[in-house]
Amino acid sequence: MLHAPFPILKTQRLLLRQMIQEDLENIYKGLSNPQVIKHYGVSYDSLEATQEQMLWFKNQEETQSGIWWAICDLKDQNFYGACGFNDKNDQQQKAEIGFWLLPQFWGKGFITEALPAICTYAFEKLHLNRIEAFVETENTPSKKVLEKMNFIKEGTMHEYEVKNGRSIDLDVYALLNKD
Repeated sequence: MLHAPFPILKTQRLLLRQMIQEDLENIYKGLSNPQVIKHYGVSYDSLEATQEQMLWFKNQEETQSGIWWAICDLKDQNFYGACGFNDKNDQQQKAEIGFWLLPQFWGKGFITEALPAICTYAFEKLHLNRIEAFVETENTPSKKVLEKMNFIKEGTMHEYEVKNGRSIDLDVYALLNKD
């Protein structure tokens, strides 16, 4: 099956591009950083192990079950983090959104700049009706970002997952195409 070229998105300050093998070290820096993985569902303890994440990104594209972008500076293409969709369900017209940044880029508005671009892409090009986010209840910064982006909190799933040996709650947020 032929796939269209990977969609490159641009905002005022950001270039959202396909993940490439050269991103491996930065992805490892993010997904091994205690600050990043505190509320994130994936972590790695070596560059070699992080290769699994690279394969996951590629698989999302190949199976059309999701799409993830590298968040980079528009001018110098410095890597900031990642955002995208997974668990895309064409029949139900929905997907789950995710995002993370390297800590040195927190608080600069990069996620609130990137999310409108990828959500527009999801609604217009992927023909989604619903974008979901499942956020650890204690992850206040991510919940604030979602609320700023007009995601609506639909509820809390209590003791929904086990992380680091303890049950955690997840808040469910959604953005509908009509919103």
